[in-house]
Amino acid sequence: MSAARDSPENSVVSLASSLLCDLDPEYAGEALWSRLGLRPQPGPQTAFLGTQADITIYGGAAGGGKSFGLLLTPLQWSHVPGFGAVIFRRTTVQVRAEGGLWDDSAAIYPALEATPREQQLEWRFPSGADVSFAHMEYERNRLDWQGSQICLIGFDELTHFTWRQFSYMFSRNRSTCGVRPRIMATTNPDADSWVAGFIAWWIDQETGFPIPERAGVLRWFVQFGDDLIWADTAEELSERYPDSIPMSVTFIPAKLEDNPALTSRDPAYRGKLMALDRVERERLLNGNWKIRPVAGMYFRREWFEIVDEPPKDLLAVRFWDFAGSRVTSKNKDPDWTVGLLLGYKPPLFYIIDVARLQDSPGAVEQTLTRTAELDGRTVPVFVEQEPGSSSLYLINSLVDKLPGHVVTGIPSTGSKQTRAKPVSSAAEHGKVVLVRGEWNRGFLAEVEYFPDGAHDDQVDALSGAHAALVELWKLLGAGDEGEVVTYDSPVSISPV
Repeated sequence: MSAARDSPENSVVSLASSLLCDLDPEYAGEALWSRLGLRPQPGPQTAFLGTQADITIYGGAAGGGKSFGLLLTPLQWSHVPGFGAVIFRRTTVQVRAEGGLWDDSAAIYPALEATPREQQLEWRFPSGADVSFAHMEYERNRLDWQGSQICLIGFDELTHFTWRQFSYMFSRNRSTCGVRPRIMATTNPDADSWVAGFIAWWIDQETGFPIPERAGVLRWFVQFGDDLIWADTAEELSERYPDSIPMSVTFIPAKLEDNPALTSRDPAYRGKLMALDRVERERLLNGNWKIRPVAGMYFRREWFEIVDEPPKDLLAVRFWDFAGSRVTSKNKDPDWTVGLLLGYKPPLFYIIDVARLQDSPGAVEQTLTRTAELDGRTVPVFVEQEPGSSSLYLINSLVDKLPGHVVTGIPSTGSKQTRAKPVSSAAEHGKVVLVRGEWNRGFLAEVEYFPDGAHDDQVDALSGAHAALVELWKLLGAGDEGEVVTYDSPVSISPV
């Protein structure tokens, strides 16, 4: 398939019609899907299975049927002796997670009499063909596959992998079983990933949305180190670079509407995506490849109602983002230590108090203990646990100085922006309320400019308090008519 770009012959419709074209007719089309008791959904999922590209990227909105399509793909050659496929997630946990790739494969593959080897995360078919799942958590893990030859290589959530991991596997994509080698990948949009640049030709660079007439169109590239040279035909590259072997690439966009099986099974799923913060909603619901966070997109001051006092019977936690720095001649504006008191009474979160100081570790510790005593023993104390011994020392010290209080260190994971997304979404939907206080002005100024402002300590404390409070709510449960379960003694919980 070497037609020029935007040719209808290279469109999704054409790719869909060529489904299983290189298979033995006995295993093509209806015969295979009858044995499975299911079939790919018309449109992008069918086109993905029928692609003729060396590299196919199936990407866009969440819930488009991408991962399921990836699981179906190797079954087309499960009757071929010597056929092998490996599907990668960045971590093994992602493979084994409930409802993940392994669980979904277990609902499909036994219909073709495949035998599982769960310890190895592998399925063996009667023909001797096999499909396995693997991780590539670290950059060096790509070298674990040195010397391998894999007919079908799959990547689920491609933006989680680096370009070096992905491109290294090109050399491992070989076949001796008679099936043409290929690389298949699924992904959600991420404007800051290398994937966005790799598929840029298929994306409108003004809007961030896929160009419909280019969906499924093949293009070719040759690689010199990390440099890629693209062309509309393989012949063009072969003439210019006779010693290189062009590889074909296509991009097939996905939308939630392409997966009626999901929308009928879970009608509320669209609402769940609508509830995300603005950036994630554009990515995961609308499939936008250009949207990225900017100042004011995580929090806007108009999202926060200010009330005179919180309601009674709140479930509350105090979360501390610990800095322990004082103003010096060399550092006139160090980070702040922030302790944020957050309460919850459905459906609203109440920011009740924000304590801030720029001072020595000793002064910070005194403030933490004094504030804990004022909050009372029924308010758990959470402290961001940073790497290193000093943070652990502080937590142990607080445990000793606050007998009867629950004191828990919470290791921070992910970026500050990632941690802020859940509470940002709640705020955007009017579910975060401020209790009137002198701290309101400084708090609103900081969150509005997050993540580009001079300080983000209050945002970190808010994110941590929200995550801890949500987890605590789950552990305690709710009483009649959604009332908060009150408690008279400290509650012990694990780190969230």
